[in-house]
Amino acid sequence: MNVNANPNPTRRRGTSPEKRRPTARPAPRTPLQIERLQGCLVSLVTLGLVLSALALLSYVLLRMPSPTNILILGIDRRPGQGDATRTDTILLLHADPGPPRMVLLSIPRDLWVTIPGHGEERVNTAHFYGELADPGSGPVLAAETVRQNFGVPVHRTLRLDFDAFRGVIDAAGGVDIDVPAPVIDDAYPTEDYGTMRIEIPAGMRHMDGETALRYARSRHGSSDFDRAARQQQILVALAKKLTSPGNWLLAPRVYNALQDAVETDLSFRDLVRLGLTWRRAGAENVEQIVIDQALTTPYRTANGAAVLLPRWDLIIPLVEAQLIH
Repeated sequence: MNVNANPNPTRRRGTSPEKRRPTARPAPRTPLQIERLQGCLVSLVTLGLVLSALALLSYVLLRMPSPTNILILGIDRRPGQGDATRTDTILLLHADPGPPRMVLLSIPRDLWVTIPGHGEERVNTAHFYGELADPGSGPVLAAETVRQNFGVPVHRTLRLDFDAFRGVIDAAGGVDIDVPAPVIDDAYPTEDYGTMRIEIPAGMRHMDGETALRYARSRHGSSDFDRAARQQQILVALAKKLTSPGNWLLAPRVYNALQDAVETDLSFRDLVRLGLTWRRAGAENVEQIVIDQALTTPYRTANGAAVLLPRWDLIIPLVEAQLIH
């Protein structure tokens, strides 16, 4: 027996009595796991894009200027006519970004006012005189007429004819209108200067562009004030639809319709700001004002024309309270 032998001799390489364990490798992912991973990545990218878009929109909204007044003019332009026409609809839209407020003011077309440079006339002739003097200046004179008579600034204008109205409504996929009472008109004007009978039953109705135009324009069988209220109803319904997140994909189509047929000095950025303000204010909170029989007095001019004399003692305080801040 060798007493000098080392009881724990150094192990030589490769002579370990224990077998080495192989390095563990992850099991390959199944197709379902890969699909889920891809879905997570897509969701993260989408979330990032949405957050970026919201940040951009918030930035645009926060930079929106002070309250803006937009004069909306619907002109009675028939096929073959130029722009030297009277306005069938006059609406003043007041948009205040903070705290968000939206106000609609309808001005009756027969309101007897002072047209700058033309004396006293119906307010709907301002656009006509402007176009006669200088093509393209109808909205300018209409805006100046509103400014001088109502004492309210007009920052932007938007002009559209019947075709444009129909096109915008159809591009939005129509609007849902709760018709409070049947609209029956035995002498609805047609584009060939004739008349036809129209009937729109009461109740909730989905209207395409043509039906919405008839609902907005009809004035026989009801007053011009009722007509103004219906026009506001359509505008609110359209804005409510377009500012709903579920319908945002319609925005490009509606914007194209606006570009093709509507004349305005509103930029795309202005429209985004306007839509965001409208959404924040809520369609149900839009303040709707019609200059009606309580704010006017029927009158016959020297040549027998039936017009409406404004009661400025009531109108001006109302405008100052609602549209000037």
